[in-house]
Amino acid sequence: MKILILAWEFPPRIVGGIARHVAELYPEMVQLGHEIHLITIEFGEAPAQEVVEGVHVYRVPVPANEDFFAWVGQMNLSMGNKGGELIQKLGGFDLIHAHDWLVSDVAIALKHLFKIPLIATIHATEYGRCHGLYNETNFYINRKEKELAHDAWRVIVCTQYMKVEVVTTLDCPADKIDIVHNGIRPHKKRKDPSFDYEKFRGDFAKNEEKIVYYVGRIAPEKGIEVLLRAAPKVINAFGTGVRFIVIGGGYTQHLKTLAESIGIHDSCQFTGFMPDEDLDKFQTIADCAVFPSLYEPFGIVVLESFAAKVPVVVSNAGGFLEVVQHKQTGVITAANDSDSLAWGILEVLQHPDRAQEWVENAYADLEKRFSWPHLARQTEQVYQQVLQERQRVDW
Repeated sequence: MKILILAWEFPPRIVGGIARHVAELYPEMVQLGHEIHLITIEFGEAPAQEVVEGVHVYRVPVPANEDFFAWVGQMNLSMGNKGGELIQKLGGFDLIHAHDWLVSDVAIALKHLFKIPLIATIHATEYGRCHGLYNETNFYINRKEKELAHDAWRVIVCTQYMKVEVVTTLDCPADKIDIVHNGIRPHKKRKDPSFDYEKFRGDFAKNEEKIVYYVGRIAPEKGIEVLLRAAPKVINAFGTGVRFIVIGGGYTQHLKTLAESIGIHDSCQFTGFMPDEDLDKFQTIADCAVFPSLYEPFGIVVLESFAAKVPVVVSNAGGFLEVVQHKQTGVITAANDSDSLAWGILEVLQHPDRAQEWVENAYADLEKRFSWPHLARQTEQVYQQVLQERQRVDW
């Protein structure tokens, strides 16, 4: 099959989980014998065109614009121009696969113009992120999501939780939706025997201090404030030093102000964005990973922590319940409850032998449920179903 992929983020541009998803899924599709062409947007010094692990990547220019929705419109125009050019130059595609609402306009336009079946992966919904629809922006994005789900031949989601959400918030028929988990490449978290991890760890904490970290987007739905409010309870109960590290790009002044006001400023560090090369090393020297989301469709960061063999504490929000098995591969706590989160962190720090068992179970679970080769074959089955149905339809 020849597949055209549309994604608004792809490494080195990493905004959320979509970049890692598309960067790790499609090389496996190439290994299955498919020809993959991916259109994304330009970023830094990244080439306008290159082949990455067999995937043909095209980065289109998008003029800067302070109006986000105007910028999205320009992005869709640029992607549309490149997509039309590729379709005509390469003799068409069997399928188009779009990732989230930001590329919905170009995906739908190319579908109808060239009569190519469209598949959509819905990674999250506006209703879920905001716990409802309250303003013009919420309703606009919700409409775009509905349009994409409606025009897609099939819709892929990452968890059963997300399937229910797409059915209820996007009016999408349940029998049109396929569940394919996110995955991970465990080998990228293996320790380099030539690297001085002890010295590297010293940049973040003293030898006797435990490192508890969060990594991800700096956004309200990620529950970082809940982690900060749990920190004093952990520090007071644990008795020895604990360092809380928050990793992620974006505005953090309100979080720093909160840390100052509750007296944990000296025990916290906000690193900003951390390159993957450093993050892979950091995760292997940490003592506990915490993801206290208020909304979470899946949580690829959990898989990365599994791969790094660091104990995981999560909230019971959304897809986490399908990724983490309580007191088997991690600890599940109550969402938006700092007391529950503090308890979960202490379960890890105060019981290292038990936590090590969870770590080993979690690592084994990666191969069972979250390996990209397995998930690529599931995705391929969705593609094959659409192609078979397409052959029986007059368009």
